[in-house]
Amino acid sequence: MNNKNLEIIKSTAKQLECKSEVLCAKMPRNEVIENLIYDIRALLFPEYFIDARGAECSEKLLSSIYSALKEQVYAALTYSCKENISLSKTEDICIDFVSELPALKRKLLLDVEAGFEGDPAAKSHEDVIISYPGMFAVFVYRIAHLLYIKNVPLIPRMMTEYAHSRTGIDINAGAEIGEYFFIDHGTGVVIGETTIIGDNVKLYQGVTLGAISTRKGQLLAGVKRHPTIENNVTVYSNATILGGETVIGEGSVIGGNAFITSSVPPYTKVKSEK
Repeated sequence: MNNKNLEIIKSTAKQLECKSEVLCAKMPRNEVIENLIYDIRALLFPEYFIDARGAECSEKLLSSIYSALKEQVYAALTYSCKENISLSKTEDICIDFVSELPALKRKLLLDVEAGFEGDPAAKSHEDVIISYPGMFAVFVYRIAHLLYIKNVPLIPRMMTEYAHSRTGIDINAGAEIGEYFFIDHGTGVVIGETTIIGDNVKLYQGVTLGAISTRKGQLLAGVKRHPTIENNVTVYSNATILGGETVIGEGSVIGGNAFITSSVPPYTKVKSEK
């Protein structure tokens, strides 16, 4: 390499050096977050996944999860917040998360049951747990949501975007989703941050639960932008339901390709768009 090219490289590298103390802070690492997802899955469903994570006993695996999570949460908090973050705050968040895992497992088992009962092609509960992309996306959403409601930055989105990349199902960690939830097939499903979904809801592939318009950008942060889906609703493939004031009433059935921007009364059947 001649001297001129070497000087250009040195000059360019200097211009690209990090100038901000915040930007130079340690960020959560994608590979660690992804490993945490699989370790938590192995902890909750050891009969299916524990061997793949090294056949560790539950206590040892849980300790490993806690340590890795604490490191990543601390990194996320210190990176995102201007004030100093105490280690005790991080520990409180992580121990709360760990203590909620038994309840999370009970909720996930209801999702497994919904998948098995809702799909005649399912041969067993194991089939749903091991193979179904919708189940994986919902599992990742539920662990990410626990961190989201504790105001942990970055990590919940990192988790759900990993599931999105693996399954084609995009569930924002901020959505509120009830029990016995099933996404059949799943590819192309989008569930926005302020969506509220009740119990025993079933979605098919391509469903969008979105906002009417996001042109105002950050001005809409914290505003209810996405629909509410009440209990016992089925939404068929490629239906689009938009708007924070839109409520799909209990027991309704939304046909495929429907485009909805206003509320639907309970026990209504909305025909597919042709």
